[in-house]
Amino acid sequence: MRVTDQEVKKLIQLALCPNKETLDLLKKGAEDEVSTVFKNVVDDAFSYAMLSDTQQMDTTKGTLFGAYNAVTGYYQNVRNYKNEEAKLQSIVLGGTAQLKSQKAFELCTAFALDGVEILTLN
Repeated sequence: MRVTDQEVKKLIQLALCPNKETLDLLKKGAEDEVSTVFKNVVDDAFSYAMLSDTQQMDTTKGTLFGAYNAVTGYYQNVRNYKNEEAKLQSIVLGGTAQLKSQKAFELCTAFALDGVEILTLN
């Protein structure tokens, strides 16, 4: 399923959203008021989606799979961890990466079933 760059960014924002306050700001369209940490994480994941070699393949670029892969790829290839144990904990053993990846999967599934309307926050 095809998606635009803006839809990819919105899916990333929703998947990586850390709390209700940030979600409320996104719903209001007040993206300039979200935390710098959140902005940086979203920017890093979106940059990965737009620039990584694996994200430029026909099977990923501009696809819903690519949007999902941007979130999982961010945690596996971009995010810094204090050590390999922390990385394993986050990605495989129920940590933040696993939870955010599951959220991305759920959002992409909803997008596939219900379309772009799931990105409308108002």
